[in-house]
Amino acid sequence: MELIQSIDFQILDFLQEHVRNAFLDPIMAGLSYMGEAGACWILIGIILLFFRRTRAAGACLLTALALGYLVGDICIKNFVTRPRPFMINTGVDLAVHAPTSHSFPSGHSTAAFASATSLIIMLRDKKWIGFSALALAALIAFSRLYNYVHFPSDVLFGMLLGTVCGLVVALIFKKTGLEKRLSGDLKYKSEEREKKGN
Repeated sequence: MELIQSIDFQILDFLQEHVRNAFLDPIMAGLSYMGEAGACWILIGIILLFFRRTRAAGACLLTALALGYLVGDICIKNFVTRPRPFMINTGVDLAVHAPTSHSFPSGHSTAAFASATSLIIMLRDKKWIGFSALALAALIAFSRLYNYVHFPSDVLFGMLLGTVCGLVVALIFKKTGLEKRLSGDLKYKSEEREKKGN
């Protein structure tokens, strides 16, 4: 654990010394605030619910978000109770407000990758949406390092956890037929009526 934390700090300190600047500060702060409590992803999920063709993707995104929050924020964070980097190295001036929750794993990264993964799988015919979401997810995850509020290992685990949550929920939606029911797939409804008739 000490070795991991040493590497974590080397990466964070490199970013502070060689990447952080006055131009990027407000951009990275904005990206972090966008991902606060999964806000931008919840908004995207709700918007998708309004349209029949994307309703299943919206429901899947919101379910994956909820699963990521339950596993990451409620369970793992409170079990590991890792302090955040700025609590250990108090000499860094934060460009965002100081979070009060534990550090491991990154909730922003979990939410971002759960959402992006679910969209990539559920909207395969609209690849630009999924990959745009993935690019935004990566930027939000990076902003947590830039803003010195998470260790790289927090973010990496959050990305992994979010990806798994997105995959699991999307597969459940597809395997159970929930995707087709929510999207109002007429062919699926016709097949279901035929099964009931037989």
